[in-house]
Amino acid sequence: MRSMGLLLPVLVVAALAAPSTATARVGQPPGSPPGSPSPSQSQPGWSVGGGRLAWTASAPVPPGGAAVEFWDGDRFLGVPRPSADLRTYTLDAVSVGGVDGLEVRLSGRRLDVEEPAPPSAAVDAVLPALSPAGEVDPGRPGRFSTRTGEYALDPVAVPGYPVPLEVEGVVVAPVDAPGRRPLALFLHGRHATCYEGAVVLLEWPCPVSAKPVPSHRGYLRAQRLLASQGYVTVSVSANAVNAHDVLDVEAGAGARSALVRAHLAKWAEWAGSGRGSAPEVVRAAPVADLDNVLLVGHSRGGEGVNRAAVDSVAPPPPGGGFDGPVRWTVRGTVLIGPTIFGHNPAPDVPSVTILPGCDGDVSDLQGQLFVDGTRGVSRGAALHSALYFVGANHNFFNAEWTPGQAEAPASDDFPVSWVDAVCSPGTATRLTAEQQQVAGATYVAAAARLFVSGDRRVLPLLDGSGVRAPSADPVRVLAHAVGGARSAFVVPDEVTSAGGSARVCAQVSADPAVACVDPAVGRPSPHFVRFNRIVPESGRFAVALRWAADGEVGTVRPGAPVSLAGSRELALRLAVPPNTGGSRFDVAVTDAAGRRAVLGSVVVDGLPATARLSANWAQEVRVPLPSRGVDLRRVAGLELVPRGGSGQAWLVDAHGWAPGLPDPRPVALPRVDVGALTVEEGDSGTRTVGFPVSVTGGGAGAVRVFVQEAGGAGYVEQVVVVGPGQRVVEVPVRVVGNTRWSFDVRRSVLVKAVRGVVVGRHVDRLTVPNDDPPPTIVATPVTDEVVEGGTLVWRVALSSVADSNFTVQGRAVAPEGVELSTTDVDEVWFRQRVSREEPLPSRALSSTGVSVTAYFRAGESDKEVFVLTAPDAEVESVERVRFDLVPLTPGVPGVSVVGSVADGVPVGR
Repeated sequence: MRSMGLLLPVLVVAALAAPSTATARVGQPPGSPPGSPSPSQSQPGWSVGGGRLAWTASAPVPPGGAAVEFWDGDRFLGVPRPSADLRTYTLDAVSVGGVDGLEVRLSGRRLDVEEPAPPSAAVDAVLPALSPAGEVDPGRPGRFSTRTGEYALDPVAVPGYPVPLEVEGVVVAPVDAPGRRPLALFLHGRHATCYEGAVVLLEWPCPVSAKPVPSHRGYLRAQRLLASQGYVTVSVSANAVNAHDVLDVEAGAGARSALVRAHLAKWAEWAGSGRGSAPEVVRAAPVADLDNVLLVGHSRGGEGVNRAAVDSVAPPPPGGGFDGPVRWTVRGTVLIGPTIFGHNPAPDVPSVTILPGCDGDVSDLQGQLFVDGTRGVSRGAALHSALYFVGANHNFFNAEWTPGQAEAPASDDFPVSWVDAVCSPGTATRLTAEQQQVAGATYVAAAARLFVSGDRRVLPLLDGSGVRAPSADPVRVLAHAVGGARSAFVVPDEVTSAGGSARVCAQVSADPAVACVDPAVGRPSPHFVRFNRIVPESGRFAVALRWAADGEVGTVRPGAPVSLAGSRELALRLAVPPNTGGSRFDVAVTDAAGRRAVLGSVVVDGLPATARLSANWAQEVRVPLPSRGVDLRRVAGLELVPRGGSGQAWLVDAHGWAPGLPDPRPVALPRVDVGALTVEEGDSGTRTVGFPVSVTGGGAGAVRVFVQEAGGAGYVEQVVVVGPGQRVVEVPVRVVGNTRWSFDVRRSVLVKAVRGVVVGRHVDRLTVPNDDPPPTIVATPVTDEVVEGGTLVWRVALSSVADSNFTVQGRAVAPEGVELSTTDVDEVWFRQRVSREEPLPSRALSSTGVSVTAYFRAGESDKEVFVLTAPDAEVESVERVRFDLVPLTPGVPGVSVVGSVADGVPVGR
């Protein structure tokens, strides 16, 4: 084993949670006899050993956008791979000493224990009022009839995937639409891939007896609406990615992008000289206009189409699955309940992100970072909008994920066992599938009409102006945005200051004194979602306001005066606690000369929500800027004066707002991609290796680099400047060799944009394979002859200490002579060492699953295992027990231990 260190100035050491030693409870519980079992032997569903950790669920776990995660207390261990039947989840090369602290988490809830359904909070869930109708309604069908068909082409190979990706799509196109027509491409998210009757599977290709789940047919409503308005649409299948993306360190983002671009390349070919070889459904459709492409992605498909937009503007290094020329222009994206594990939005491609208020899958609403993560990265001309759909769940945007509509088995992602005042079906706030799908299609059409067709009348539906599309009624859709014609005023950063009832707070921190929201809160805010679970994370700030009485002023000052000249209004993104009503603030600004102007008042109502929901979401409110009284060229401060008693709120940012929409023309930013590195350990000495982080394109900017520490307990973080013409981001890492055995060491390296760059592949790993032989074992008796009621004890020793935990397990086998039975041993001792077995009826120990286990923490060399016998009144001959002790690390020989038990008064331990 080796130790490694990042050779960069340490700005922050970010603990993922508590140190690893705090929760790795191994060996025996305090006060128990030597050799007491790890609770792993009495925890049903878990198995651990040989660097492999597995958990088996009592029923299949449906796959979704959020990942199943293994944790050891507060230490994140990794994302396990599922079995095809979605019941067993396995994580390799992980070092734990037992399972007493282990947890399986999915979307903020435990899967490995029977958690009682949390009672619904006693909330008065009041729907927001319907906003006024907008000037246009994009949800109304257009004048064209539509035609539907499908195509299936040769699959494409993507590095790292064991099977090629299917290239299949369902096309809905207008009939008799003149000229070239814009193209909208839909990409579904992660879901089951195959089904056989009521059983769903996650594998690809499907077994002969099973059928593919047609997830790509789930957006026909939106496709038909767009086609009636003159768009050619195609929804593509991604089952191969879904079945295998758990093996992909970036959760399939690059593979989904390659798949999307492979389809777009075909459409570009079919729009030109390859028209004659196009599938029949394509030839029957109008020629697609590849200069006007809209990408629509749901769940992990949202992250996939975002990556495709990045890869279309700044092509990735070769070898990612699609290396052909870019013969299309992505005008915008629509991201529905998306993941954004990489925190790497396409800054110069306009976007609309739909956030489902009752999302039971991607329940942290991390898609908000497609908006917030663009600020300050590029020139800020592209509009990035977020739409909060009150009462929408995750699945029902796709008809093939909706019970009663789907061909394959489907379910509601919001747990049906929960009785929730906002999200349980039948409540006034929860949407029906029909309502949700109509509203989703309407706002997809709104994005198409704005980004592709250039109809500025649609803009107020998306930019926080507070109007609605009546076709989506009765769905309440709230909107806010950044970019467009906005000018940054207060975007909290390291030089922002605050006073009075306001303080600058850290969005991601374990310290309650500096965090925006108490770190113990499970769903702090969509704006504060963690990057790869890293805590703390530098560079992410907001302003927290808390007041005890009416009129307690909160002041906020940017690092330097800001020009708002040319802006008509001041737009604030303000969040207030859910279910609060009428939070009112007077708003004022001051200039560099100290002159003050009161701009007006704003009122914000909290969203209807229970504690299960991530509803501290900022709503956009605006006040007019004055034409005189203050110098708008040098605005130096913002004042928020709460009215009406005590309360709290969070200011995410403030911008000058002007009507209209500038050309979002992409800037040629340098692109950063994280590579992978495998290095030899060696037996001694220290070497410094450079981790590969590549730069393509020109220009200058900065990235934040995170390197995982040895043991996975935290990250070292640093901002690194990328200079013009630079081709590599320097990330030197120290590797120390020794002769101690360990598991292979894997450490993540992550990158996110700070300014002036775009990030493609945001994460990969440094791997140092173990090159040392494992220790051998020796077992010696401590007490191997006892009378009934005594304790048999053997000492197990390693030939040398190891740098990873080491497990030795012994199953009972038949000894020579009379064998101990299940009633000859203490019943508690027996139950702790089996799974779902009882001592009665009495039977030989070797006929059961009983075992003894020695867990060696890294650095330990001696343990004891024991058998606690039970006295009885019968006259018996000497009875024996034998255990064959075998290390769970392959290639290490085992040893046997034997003990005997006689009648009489106990004299053993």
